[in-house]
Amino acid sequence: MWFFLVSDALTFGGLLVAYGYTRHTTQSAWPIGEETFDSLPFLGHGYPLMYVALMTFILIVSSVTMVLAVEAGHRMDKKGVMKWMIATIIGGFFFLGSQAWEWSHFIHGSHFGSVEILSGEHTGSRAIVKGHFGDLESFTVVQAGKHHKVGDVIKETPDELFHHFRTAVMNGQVKDGKITLHDGSVATWKKHNDEHMELIIKTDGTGHSLAKVTKIHGKDAEVKYWESVNSGKKGAIIYGADLQSNEYGPSQYGQFFFFITGFHGFHVFSGVVINILIFLGVSSGKYHKRGHYEMVEKTGLYWHFVDLVWVFVFTFFYLV
Repeated sequence: MWFFLVSDALTFGGLLVAYGYTRHTTQSAWPIGEETFDSLPFLGHGYPLMYVALMTFILIVSSVTMVLAVEAGHRMDKKGVMKWMIATIIGGFFFLGSQAWEWSHFIHGSHFGSVEILSGEHTGSRAIVKGHFGDLESFTVVQAGKHHKVGDVIKETPDELFHHFRTAVMNGQVKDGKITLHDGSVATWKKHNDEHMELIIKTDGTGHSLAKVTKIHGKDAEVKYWESVNSGKKGAIIYGADLQSNEYGPSQYGQFFFFITGFHGFHVFSGVVINILIFLGVSSGKYHKRGHYEMVEKTGLYWHFVDLVWVFVFTFFYLV
């Protein structure tokens, strides 16, 4: 077990060193954790790192419950072992579910995305956009397509309308205040006003970091943003993240995020499965008959290792 843990620690250490080296040597501005991860389920934006901190707290608490399970095993307290292992498993499932939500949110991105500035002194720069995106109300068809005729008013939920809008923007199918829908019809849109928009510019037109971050607020920000949206330029707005690009910063940032947190998540998932298997053995009385709960202790070592690794991932990826 110890040889496995040491080898696994070296693997995670290598990944974090590679992450640190890439971050240090890249010429583009690296994302800041509290700007990227600022959402809570059902509550929206404006809670920097709160959910990641909650995930971390639950994982640390699950390590405490694992200690209590091992201690109960030393006392040959079968019911105590079962009780604390159930708590540990629940904590593991909570962390995995939270990480799945975090991934989904990271991949989907914000309503604004990141924007390429197309005019003025910051031409070519890419800006992070903050604020409240006004809900879309409807599309009005001005040019017929396969399924819609001129004059049709398309009313769906704001999320469904935004999905159509986002897809069109990403494909360069929004130009001069008109959107080309999936059936080829062309429409105008009606939406609520955006609020508190702010463009945060960290790189120049060549992708190099600026010595000083520039912020554009209010109407100026709205003009710059919607100029890019209405340009019809594919890639002017980047939503969310994949392995090729992301709205938060350099492509390497997304690649490291998916690989490091995904690799750790796989370890947590493995730990939960192992805990369940050992729990079944405990509940059947197998280890009590042996006269010791050594397997619970070995499982605890692995679980503590997984928790410790997350502390380093959380520190270097989210906090620093």
